[in-house]
Amino acid sequence: MSASSSPTCGACCGAASVLLELEGIGKSYPGVRALDDVSLHLAAGEVLGLVGENGAGKSTLMKVLGGVVRPDAGRIRLHGRDFPQLSVAEAGAQGIAFVHQELSVFDNLDVAANVLMGREPVWGGPLRLVDRRAARAAVAPLLARLGADFGPEAPVATLSIAQRQMVEIARALSMQARIIILDEPTSSLTLSETDRLLATIAALREAGTGIIYISHRLGEITTCADRVTCLRDGRVVGHLARGEINHATMTRLMIGRDLKSLYTPPAAVPREGGGLRIEGLVTEAFPDRSIDLALRPGEILGLAGLVGAGRTSLARALFGVEPALAGRISLGGEELRIGSPREAIAQGIYLVPEDRKRSGLVLDMSIAENVSLPDLDGHARAGLVSGGSEARAAEAQRQSLRIRAPGVAVRAGTLSGGNQQKVVLGKWLAMRPRALIFDEPTRGVDVGAKGEIYALMRGLADRGVAVLMISSDMEEVIGVSDRVAVMHEGRIAGTLARHEVNEPNILRLATGQRPEQHMATVEAV
Repeated sequence: MSASSSPTCGACCGAASVLLELEGIGKSYPGVRALDDVSLHLAAGEVLGLVGENGAGKSTLMKVLGGVVRPDAGRIRLHGRDFPQLSVAEAGAQGIAFVHQELSVFDNLDVAANVLMGREPVWGGPLRLVDRRAARAAVAPLLARLGADFGPEAPVATLSIAQRQMVEIARALSMQARIIILDEPTSSLTLSETDRLLATIAALREAGTGIIYISHRLGEITTCADRVTCLRDGRVVGHLARGEINHATMTRLMIGRDLKSLYTPPAAVPREGGGLRIEGLVTEAFPDRSIDLALRPGEILGLAGLVGAGRTSLARALFGVEPALAGRISLGGEELRIGSPREAIAQGIYLVPEDRKRSGLVLDMSIAENVSLPDLDGHARAGLVSGGSEARAAEAQRQSLRIRAPGVAVRAGTLSGGNQQKVVLGKWLAMRPRALIFDEPTRGVDVGAKGEIYALMRGLADRGVAVLMISSDMEEVIGVSDRVAVMHEGRIAGTLARHEVNEPNILRLATGQRPEQHMATVEAV
């Protein structure tokens, strides 16, 4: 299980089947050793799970392999050929394809154009006009292979995050790559979409494709990986053979200790009344459906459901991003009028959005500027924002949330995903939340940071904050929630008490069925 005891390439597979070898890769930035003597290999028809906390070096290592970052030391061997470094063009020419966690699709183009970007079929001789019909015909089988519910002609701007993720995966498949690197590919996918992706990965492996699978969802690694390599602080700290791969062992390698059980009960029994209450709320996504939901002070209410069930639309309506077409929202027994995020913030209702890069942060601004942004009046003196006040508030959050950054003047866009999420949390915690909505709170966040966020959520609830957690991660929903409400096609299909929360009950409600009577009784809202 240790790095030193891992099999050599020749020991595990014949030399002819080795697609990739990285030997002694090193990379340093001012004051930071990002990669330190990292070695790994990948064989044809193999899935290598790559795990580690945010900041462990996974992204830097993949940038080296993709030709984006030049290593300071080490050697890259692809298909038996040595490269001291790769360019982006060389990586592509050597059959390396990436599916990135942060989506890189073009909203103004259709699906086919995104999948075949730079490789479009053309006609018209020297005019080189794009043959849209041929492009869509070429992409349609790829989408069918993934079980996508949209066609090649669909404008990407109309797709959900989960659907855009599938466009990225289709792009990699279209390149007929020999090595595919999947970075958090299921972070926005439903259970059924995840199952389809894992089936696709199995088929690719059977066809001889080598796959590097990076995920913080360790259950997926356990399901699909043939081997696992773990990074911590830029170094390889262990390799696991297939028979050694399990959640506890991977966690121990990643963070150097065992994690406690996910669920922590509330400090006191959540009291009835006085929390956030939604009655007859109608959103733009489902104008013919209404939502009734009660969120108690001091509890974490999980909100589950399939992608497209209306969870995010509910969150956006509560925060004033989208107008509610009808219904009442009350907090602490007082009816609220919420027509904008400014009005929601004034009432103490805050949203941690699903897409932190597009909706939660201004990436070109510093940590301090992001933390102070919702409360500039609170940092102003004589109408001018005080930089010192901003810095002090942000530094308090940096230390409290253990944000990994040398200081609060650092740009938010340079931080890892988990630390960016902590900055989003920090800007709300610097104020006084009464109700806090978390939309996919740990999307792309490593296992150690997840534990910190869960503890933070529990601490908020214990202080009397009403916490609504929207999540597509079943382990998270089951492991963190005091109760679980499940949405189906724009309405609350049912609410499960803590002792009733399990995967079969949640899935039955999410698909429009009732939980089995001997397993659970659905609460009335």
